[in-house]
Amino acid sequence: MQLELAVLCLLLLQRGAQSFGILPGKSLNHLEITKQAILNATVQTCRSLALAEGTNFNFPTQPFTVEGVTTACNAKHSSRTFKEAITFIQLKNAQVDIRYALDGSFHFDNEMLVQGKRIITEGLTAVKASNTQGNYEAARQMLGKILHPLQDFYSHSNWVELGNEFPNSNLIRADASIGNIAEKSRATCRSCVDDDCRNNILEDIIAEKTLTSGYFDIAILTSTKPPGKCSHGGVVDQTSRIEPKGGINKDSLTSSHGHLHTTAANMAVAATSQLLEDVQKAAGDKLFLEMMGIFKGSSKALCFVIDTSKSMSDNIETVKTVASSIIDSDAGTDRKPSWYNLVPFSDPGFGPVLKTSDSTVFKDTINSLTTTGGGDNPEQSLSGLQLALTAAPFKSEIFVFTDAPAKDKNLKSTVIALIERTQTVVNFMITDSSLTNRRRRRDEQQSRMIAADDAQLYRDLAQASGGLAIEVTKAELPTAASIIKQSTSGSEVTLLQAARNPGKSDTFTFTVDETVTSVRVYIIGLSVTFTLKSPTGTSQQSTDSSGSLIKTSQSAGNFRTLELQTQVGGWEIKMVSTNPYTLKVTGQSSIDFMFEFVAPSSGPFSGFDVLETRPRAGLNSSLFVSLSGSDSASLTEVALVELSGSEEVKGVLVPQDDGNYLVQVDRIPTVEFVLRVTGILPSSSNVFQRQSPTNFRASNLTMTAHSNSIIVPGTPFSVPFFVMSSGAGGNLTIRVTNNRLFDSTFPSTLWLESGNSTNGTVTLSAPLNTPSGTDVVLTIEAETPGATDINYIVLRFSVVNPGADFTPPVCQRLSLQSKCPENCSQSMWELSVRVTDGADGTGVERVSLYRGTGTLNTSLQAGNENITLVSYTSSCCSPEVDLLVVDRVGNVGHCLFNGNEVSTRLAQSSFLCLSLLAVGLHLLVELSFR
Repeated sequence: MQLELAVLCLLLLQRGAQSFGILPGKSLNHLEITKQAILNATVQTCRSLALAEGTNFNFPTQPFTVEGVTTACNAKHSSRTFKEAITFIQLKNAQVDIRYALDGSFHFDNEMLVQGKRIITEGLTAVKASNTQGNYEAARQMLGKILHPLQDFYSHSNWVELGNEFPNSNLIRADASIGNIAEKSRATCRSCVDDDCRNNILEDIIAEKTLTSGYFDIAILTSTKPPGKCSHGGVVDQTSRIEPKGGINKDSLTSSHGHLHTTAANMAVAATSQLLEDVQKAAGDKLFLEMMGIFKGSSKALCFVIDTSKSMSDNIETVKTVASSIIDSDAGTDRKPSWYNLVPFSDPGFGPVLKTSDSTVFKDTINSLTTTGGGDNPEQSLSGLQLALTAAPFKSEIFVFTDAPAKDKNLKSTVIALIERTQTVVNFMITDSSLTNRRRRRDEQQSRMIAADDAQLYRDLAQASGGLAIEVTKAELPTAASIIKQSTSGSEVTLLQAARNPGKSDTFTFTVDETVTSVRVYIIGLSVTFTLKSPTGTSQQSTDSSGSLIKTSQSAGNFRTLELQTQVGGWEIKMVSTNPYTLKVTGQSSIDFMFEFVAPSSGPFSGFDVLETRPRAGLNSSLFVSLSGSDSASLTEVALVELSGSEEVKGVLVPQDDGNYLVQVDRIPTVEFVLRVTGILPSSSNVFQRQSPTNFRASNLTMTAHSNSIIVPGTPFSVPFFVMSSGAGGNLTIRVTNNRLFDSTFPSTLWLESGNSTNGTVTLSAPLNTPSGTDVVLTIEAETPGATDINYIVLRFSVVNPGADFTPPVCQRLSLQSKCPENCSQSMWELSVRVTDGADGTGVERVSLYRGTGTLNTSLQAGNENITLVSYTSSCCSPEVDLLVVDRVGNVGHCLFNGNEVSTRLAQSSFLCLSLLAVGLHLLVELSFR
């Protein structure tokens, strides 16, 4: 066995596997372990895809970085989305220590080994199901959640102390035993001697390879543990003061078993890599990379929400033309959008959502749209937009085409909540069919007032998202739609965003750095003039068509767009108007940022929990800011800037690792605000500046809600939530919506006393026929009397149908013809295999070539679709083949054939070796493992 494993490792090295290495003297945390495992898995997947496509692959230099990996993967435009995916998974991992601090099953504490494994295997099923549906946000959320207990197993159990050299692969297999677990009545530890815990695990436990883990409790007076059991250990753990005293955790170099910290951390990296490869094999190379935010073309998504009522017939033809133009011009280039979403709406219907990465499918669906109905004028525009916001990738841009007011105005606050949580930009293309011409109204003045109110709803939503509400005639729509082409052409960043309502003269500044190209100015408003001043002091007025600063200019309806001559440095634009206006300046650049509001932990462990609500108004707060697009750029300032004024709140930056910053501000503005970051580019004194397009609000209400992340169809699913007020109390209005329109029950009102809290429960019911992998986005809103304040919480859940299929497909060799002479290049060998998933299985989803250079063909057996027939032909110079077989729920198996015999031990060992090789990547963070 050892010889076979050594040979396999050599083969993997020849295939390009990279080694991990940990610098001595460094304690490692979940964030870094997760990041390095993801980088390694992504490199291996990109290499696999390159081999399948017949292209070259050059490994990035070590240590692996986001920029290096995206370059190696030929996905340079994906550095932002890849960094965002990693950061999101890391934060969901760290969140477990905050939200499940005392739940031993999430940490393999208290000998809850079976329970901990169940969390991993059930979550892994949800990850695979979400990927099959393209619901990557849900997949990443669950992935981060289950990686935490997986990694804790090696620090909190005695797996390392038992002398194991490889990860416990059964942790990710629902059909296998985790191992021999100590009975509750069996002693496992003795007290440490003079704080030396190296030999506190009993000899019989070690000799018999019996699994145990430390007990943990923070209660000073009531902590207890079964007699003779090990403790977790450490200052916080009160059980470590009960005989037997001490602990066995390996969270850091200074922990009770800190001498084994590096070994445990290495094992955690290998185990994480093992789980990630299992996900990758189940999904396939392309889907796995998309889950990680890696795309070969542009990282942007093209999202349309289209009114299909009768009056939109001319507009839809324009939309078809625009979509076809974008798709045709970007085909085969790195500007091609990575994802396409389409949501039609009318009245009473809206949806369904089309989600595809296939531009032909998107184009054909757009071209097949027809108009009908919509006789009562208002349409379900916000319902369609809500659906798009829950389906589109994080930080997307959505374009809504309509000529009618919203019939579902009650969803305005829900849509704003989703905009804030997803940081999605929403642009409205409003034509004049009904918002400005209502001939059926008797009172013409009343008609204009109503039309203005209807249009204002769209303006408010556009402004909240950092988008544009463009109001044009049907004839002007093609000109207005040209901004879609501009915004999907690359990595768009926001340099400036401001609004003035009521309008007034004001001067704004923005900075163009050396990485920015294609600088564009967007102005929404009527009777607005401006004066531009470049970094060199040259000026040009809006009425001057012959100036040197404006390259091109377009106008239609209430909007104007300018493309500027790019000059590095500080720009100034003076706006003059008494009418409300919006100003936005964008450019194309690889350098951008993402952020989340976070709250400090109130539990036993230090850390920050990501807020899924609005932050508290007027109080100090914290943000987690992550810089993307450069491995060496740095931030110098983060500020919260009032949208309609000039006041700003600057934060104190605490640098973390990998371009991340913890930012502390002494107060959150009580009015709408945006986030602005300023920094220095690498090897340059040039300053860069970016803004969040999304506008944010604070609240005096605080909302929390926690629930299991998996919904089982046909089983009521409860979500308890809590509301607390730091301002006035009263009878709160509660609104609850979900993107799947599942039946739900909840209290419509809750009484809340000022300074106190109240609680309620939402109960969802997913129909029995709901497919596994469906993601459910639940929005719970609380509004004070008179609508003076509102807060929300947005939660995402995965639907998983329970099933008993935990075994991978199996292979049966039908024939093997191999008579290879000494000169292997002169002959071929042939293999025939039957692949089945068993009588109770879900069926074979995919058979592919994992290793081998021959030709593979598959077909379904006549009369039995549950049997896949495989034929393989190869040169005698390549005598081995490894078939990857995957069933419909993501169970993964390998079938190895070599000459006249099947090797199963090699298949079981292949990933194990790769996982251990992964430990060689450098982990450089000096933080605690926990």
